[in-house]
Amino acid sequence: MLFDAVGTLLSPAPPVAVAYQRAAERFGIQVALDEVDRRFSRAFRRQEELDAALGHGRTSDERERQRWRQIVADVFPDAPHPKGLFEALWRHFADGGNWALADDAAAAIEGLRALGKAVGIASNFDSRLLEICRAQPPLASCRLFISSQVGARKPHAAFFAAIQRKLSLPPEKLLLVGDNFENDYEGARRAGWQAILLVRGGRTPREGCRVTHTLGELLSL
Repeated sequence: MLFDAVGTLLSPAPPVAVAYQRAAERFGIQVALDEVDRRFSRAFRRQEELDAALGHGRTSDERERQRWRQIVADVFPDAPHPKGLFEALWRHFADGGNWALADDAAAAIEGLRALGKAVGIASNFDSRLLEICRAQPPLASCRLFISSQVGARKPHAAFFAAIQRKLSLPPEKLLLVGDNFENDYEGARRAGWQAILLVRGGRTPREGCRVTHTLGELLSL
């Protein structure tokens, strides 16, 4: 069983918009929180659309660093010290202390292991995820498959194929749990994997999806 990371097992603490606003203030930039949130969502979506348009799904640590540098530049286009601001935010999100483990994650992982399941993480992230997971004991022993190291991003087939090769398992023996319909659920299904969509916080589930509302529910599925 593999889990998506951000939004499934982990979330930024404080939230992304708050962290961006605080970092900007240290560099003399004043932007309202709701405006930071709006700009970030738009900038992040633009990068996702760019990768989708390219079609090949390839990535690397260098590409991920470029992605986040552009996102920061799009959120704060008039930053007087853009390099310093980017580096401050890059380091902030590399610190495991700035991430919170989902309330139901530890018990779910321990329960799955007690049932004899091998547990791993399959994430669109970069090498910073290694340190982040080391700072979260329930995740420290999970095997990590990170897009920047695998060389491809979800939902591209190359991401899933690379994991299959590394695990020497056929696709039907792999299950991905994640909160993103396209990247996690649909990507895994197209690759021949099993998939479960995590739907938290009253979100409306996609019709026809295999769904869980908490990670704890996985133990009874």
